[in-house]
Amino acid sequence: MTNNLIDKRRRLLGPNMSLFYDDPVHLVRGQGVWVFDADGRKYLDCYNNVPHVGHCHPHVVEAIAKQAATLNTHTRYLHDGILSYAERLTAKFDDPLSSMIMVCTGSEANDIALRMAEAVTGKRGIIVTDHTYHGNTTAVAALSSTNRASTSQTDHIRFVPAPDSYRPPHDMTPEQHAADFARHVENAIDDLERSGIGFAGLLICPFFANEGFPDLPENWLAPTVKAVKNAGGLLIADEVQPGFGRIGSHMWGHQYQGFTPDVVTLGKPMGNGHPVAAVITTDDIISAFRTSFRYFNTFGGNPVSVAAANAVLDVIETENLMDNADRVGAYAKAELSRLSETHPIIGNVRGKGLFFGTELVLDKSNKTPATDIANQVANLMRQNGILMNKLGIHYNTTKMRPPMPFSMENADLMIEVFDHVLTQVESTL
Repeated sequence: MTNNLIDKRRRLLGPNMSLFYDDPVHLVRGQGVWVFDADGRKYLDCYNNVPHVGHCHPHVVEAIAKQAATLNTHTRYLHDGILSYAERLTAKFDDPLSSMIMVCTGSEANDIALRMAEAVTGKRGIIVTDHTYHGNTTAVAALSSTNRASTSQTDHIRFVPAPDSYRPPHDMTPEQHAADFARHVENAIDDLERSGIGFAGLLICPFFANEGFPDLPENWLAPTVKAVKNAGGLLIADEVQPGFGRIGSHMWGHQYQGFTPDVVTLGKPMGNGHPVAAVITTDDIISAFRTSFRYFNTFGGNPVSVAAANAVLDVIETENLMDNADRVGAYAKAELSRLSETHPIIGNVRGKGLFFGTELVLDKSNKTPATDIANQVANLMRQNGILMNKLGIHYNTTKMRPPMPFSMENADLMIEVFDHVLTQVESTL
């Protein structure tokens, strides 16, 4: 049956459409932190941040169904749902972040953020890291140096080296590493200004998720923030992955890093699987954007999407999911550190809250990336009923990012299977 689905998928949806794992999973149902395949097999989901408060959470499902049965239209008609949600969501940000535009995807949100930077500065130059991903519109796809289309225009983009806490340049201290990253940003700013394009903004994930979520201390980005501000550019924080309390101690990744961005973009987990995303910014910036660009989104901010997003906030608060992320995440990370003492393949343990993982290496002394082995580990975990994957600069960092209700018992199961898989892999080396 799986082969038939793959063949049909290729015929109807086109070639080269990504699938996880060598043996793809045919999922038919989800509940909480679990998903079930067509054969009835249960998998512990340690990967998906889209069902942020758990697969098919009944409160979110009920909110969507109730609103869908009442009214669904767009924001050219008045409805109070989007206004109530905007007040509730922006209250979770620091001043002066108090305005919101709702869209459907993180790609759209980042696309708007780029236009906001242009509207405010009158310039187009954008700086990103050289191992990031911010979406798939033509504008934001060009920001990904690792999978950019050959036809993308990039003369207005400057890439800076992604931070690597495990292999900092010249064995720098965290403080030196932070200053070095800021210098790269300053050099990129200078280059954009010299070129005549000009510097509009820096767009980063404050957790550097796709870069392999390096272990960076609080305020590590302070020198970079200062450089951007001094140059008159906008600081844009892509919170699609670390946001909505995933890191446990803070609602947003930029709060952990100790700065307030000019623009924040949100996506995936915002509606627990319903396509909801948003841009949060200041009154001045949103006014500049609305004046410079005529923007309307038919589905962004519709009543059903708002109901889904509002229900997600309900669950985060009533089920104390940030506290759970902080507590269970610390436990899982400690258990991974324990495994690193007996598994030479684990070179580094990192993460915060319910976003954690390990960097796999062929030898700890040289820190040689075990890229192929990381892929093997992800596939073996899938075969043993645990869904996770890999990412990072060398694609050798195990990515464990489960739904927020993930429990100590779930973590124990994940650790037990991970221990077993690593033992199996190491026996073949």
